[in-house]
Amino acid sequence: MEELTDRRQTVLGLVVRQYIATATPVGSKTIVEQYGLDVSPATIRNEMAYLEEQGYLTHPHTSAGRVPTEKGYRYFVERLMGEAELPLAEQRTIRHQFHQARLDLEQWMRLAAAVLARTAHSTSLVAAPTVAQCRFKHLELIAAHGSRVLLVLVLQEGMVKQKMLTLAHPVTQEELNRTANRLNDLFTSLSTDQIMTSSYRLTLLEEQVSNLVTEIMQEAETRSSGEIYRDGLLNIFRQPEFSEIENVRQIIRILEEQSLLEAILTEVLNSSGVQVIIGGEGRWDELSECSVVLAPYGEVGRAVGALGVLGPMRMRYGRAISTVRYVANLLSDLIYELYG
Repeated sequence: MEELTDRRQTVLGLVVRQYIATATPVGSKTIVEQYGLDVSPATIRNEMAYLEEQGYLTHPHTSAGRVPTEKGYRYFVERLMGEAELPLAEQRTIRHQFHQARLDLEQWMRLAAAVLARTAHSTSLVAAPTVAQCRFKHLELIAAHGSRVLLVLVLQEGMVKQKMLTLAHPVTQEELNRTANRLNDLFTSLSTDQIMTSSYRLTLLEEQVSNLVTEIMQEAETRSSGEIYRDGLLNIFRQPEFSEIENVRQIIRILEEQSLLEAILTEVLNSSGVQVIIGGEGRWDELSECSVVLAPYGEVGRAVGALGVLGPMRMRYGRAISTVRYVANLLSDLIYELYG
């Protein structure tokens, strides 16, 4: 991007901020009066005309005011907005919500989606972390009815899985406790493959339980990569840009098309920090009226995922970026604690 003069940067920044706040094309007189500039509306009008010639602003045919283009928003985000942080009170509230939640990865995903949508006033997307391989943490066996046994498996990734196991004959709770304790001693911190290839001498009951454990872990590994959690759909429908039914359909198509969401979210896994996609940027036609703020989270080599918010290009970028960054860092800390 070219380097704009200080005054042109000021004008562009004010137009973007005013348009984000009002969704109404911004005129030179509004800029002078609203922000108390010590120049005439004609001077501002000339600067706005230059910015329009260079592709930073445009104007609807029915209005003399200007609105930002994708290029204008991009310049604003990269050069003019500055660093934004969530207020400390909001940070404490969000952190408290996560620490009140159970040590359960799925609950964290749902909570992250809800927090992102509410705090950024946007639609949220949270891709569950891809787990290279699950690791065993703890097992409990509980006698149910007759020869049926409830198996409760806790994985280091924070997942808790339950399954019924039917034995050939009834077994006492005491024997189930002994079996669970031995397998806990043998399998703690082992991956699925390590359990499957282990050469431990197991009793028939221990082998049955071990087989079910590895089956559950394999299912968890398969499912962990495809789940995308969403929240806050109404937030985007309240925006004036999406008052027309065709724009509503476009957003619904984006949110329902799993392959598109996976492509967008997967791209951010190969980057670091917060990424801002404005208007599809020539890569995704479906996002032509939208902006997406994304960030990776997790621990590389163990479990990594991506999260973000979707909204109109007239997005409160400072709020969205600070929220996405904070929740991504918080989830990364929680996942690190799980593995630690």
